[in-house]
Amino acid sequence: MAHRSVTCGCWKTWFVTICICAALSAFPTSSGRTAETKRILLLHSFGLDFRPWGEYSKAIRSELNRQSPWPLDIKDQLLTTARSTDENPEPPFIDYLNALEVKHPSDLIIGIGGPAANFIQRHRDHLFPATPAVLTALEQRRVRSEALTKNDTVIPVVVNYRVVFDNILRLLPNTKQVVVINGASPNEKFWRGELGWELKPYEDRLKLLYFDDTPFETILKKASTLPPNSAIFWHLMNVDAAGVAYEGDSGLKKLFAVANTPIFSYDDGFFGGEVVGGPMHSVLESSEKTAAIAVRILSGETAGDIKTPPVLFATPKYDWRLLQRWGISESRLPPGSAVYFRDPSAWDKYRSEIMAVCALFLLQGAMIFGLLLERRRRQFAEVQSRQRMSELARINRLSTAGELTASIAHEINQPLGAIQANAETMELILKSSSPDIDEMKEIVADIRHDQSRASEVIRRLRSLLRKTPFEVRDIDLNDIVRETEELVSALSAIGVARQVDLRNSITPLPLPIRGDRIQLQQVILNLIMNAVDAMSDIPSAERKVTIRTARDEDLAEISILDAGPGIPRDKIKEVFEPFFTTKAEGMGMGLSIARTIIEAHDGRIWVENHVGGGADFRIQLPLSQPLSGSSAALWDNSAIRHPLIAPDDLGPIEKY
Repeated sequence: MAHRSVTCGCWKTWFVTICICAALSAFPTSSGRTAETKRILLLHSFGLDFRPWGEYSKAIRSELNRQSPWPLDIKDQLLTTARSTDENPEPPFIDYLNALEVKHPSDLIIGIGGPAANFIQRHRDHLFPATPAVLTALEQRRVRSEALTKNDTVIPVVVNYRVVFDNILRLLPNTKQVVVINGASPNEKFWRGELGWELKPYEDRLKLLYFDDTPFETILKKASTLPPNSAIFWHLMNVDAAGVAYEGDSGLKKLFAVANTPIFSYDDGFFGGEVVGGPMHSVLESSEKTAAIAVRILSGETAGDIKTPPVLFATPKYDWRLLQRWGISESRLPPGSAVYFRDPSAWDKYRSEIMAVCALFLLQGAMIFGLLLERRRRQFAEVQSRQRMSELARINRLSTAGELTASIAHEINQPLGAIQANAETMELILKSSSPDIDEMKEIVADIRHDQSRASEVIRRLRSLLRKTPFEVRDIDLNDIVRETEELVSALSAIGVARQVDLRNSITPLPLPIRGDRIQLQQVILNLIMNAVDAMSDIPSAERKVTIRTARDEDLAEISILDAGPGIPRDKIKEVFEPFFTTKAEGMGMGLSIARTIIEAHDGRIWVENHVGGGADFRIQLPLSQPLSGSSAALWDNSAIRHPLIAPDDLGPIEKY
């Protein structure tokens, strides 16, 4: 029983499935309708490649394939009879079309141009009695409204020749003559009459020449010799007066090759190399409308119910190359005009490269500006630093002068006391009954000598203490050492106050350098005073300070050696640091200032401890002049080759 119930259920399931499939097969699916191929017949007025109709044909075909939801089978048929001058050339073509439509009827007919539209209307009853038709690229004057049926719809265009000629006069206001190029086919003869009627208002201003009864080869010859202030209006040239057909753009290209004046037209099917441009019909606009209406009709709408307003001229468009060739300024173009085929500028061609280079230049400019700003700040900081260093150095000199106060007073009081004594003696001699003139002369000489001695002390002190900017000059380092030694000796700072034996060993070779005399003198003075202070705790008989100068290749050297206890090994690297001092009342800035001054002169300063005791401060400065002549020979003498080597009485030097 279980087996039978299952079998019965399966039969019921199969029966329901078969019924559903049968019901579905009775109705076409939407996918099946979409896959249905639509047949479209394109009827051409002259041929596949006759301008402008050929341009419309290409654009309509492209738009149909783009807009259609169905596969399309598009067939082209050429109404070659439109270019024939025979009285009745159509019967063979009609029989041919009739045979085709009987075997494979079209779903839609699209007639391109006036001759094709007229052919469809004349032979609809026996060729296409029920087939819907779209008549496009058709000037509204060629529409036979009385012959339209419910299966016909028209996409008319309006050609306004006056607008075209106004454009010519706008761009070329001096135009005196316009040559109208028009063919000799029946369609072109119709338009010759329309042109003559519509352009009649221009006959007072322009000379209009029509060559429709002239072979095209003859027209080409005349076009090459047109007078100045002429223009050419290209209307049509499908068939010339000699019966020669001109397919594609062959006729227009030949005319352009020989014409000595600009060429204008009314349809952008001719635009693209030969025609200057202006207000023209847009092939794309009409083709898009044609394809859209065709899709609506194939979708089921009645053709006669679709009404389309006439297509007017599109936005004026111009060929930049021809504007340049004929010297037409863009300022004369109508507002809103479009200019095509403009040669790309350097910006258009190399935009990314130019932007990259500009960005690089901006970056470099910013970097250069930043560096200049930083350089300015650094220079300002250096100036400020020099000023601070100069102020600090002056304070250090004042401090040194303070330490020399007793010696200064003693040195000045000596000549002043001598002057006073001599003056009193002279006064006594003058009071005597017989003054000794010779003795008085000697007294006066002594007074002058003592006055000169006091003045020299004051002059040297003022030179040391005066506030001066950093002045680089050519000087001899030996002279700086001598002046400093004389200043110290003159102030009795060594011999009288401190009881120190000051010695010197100055090289006979000149030591020319470039530097500031006062600041270098301050460095040497500080080192001498430090040496004197370092020996304050040793017996006066052992107090010695030796000053030496020497020349080592391109360097001038100074050595100031004392006989004191030297500098502790762990402090020798700190002596030139700011605020480091071993004096109870010292500021710790003397040696730091000395190093700053020497480094500002591109030199270096360091200290070495003497093994037997004492410190040797050394300075090296670059020479400004090389050795030459006798000086070089003297330098080679072994007796002075190493003048800074310590003498035997001082022992060897321990370096750190």
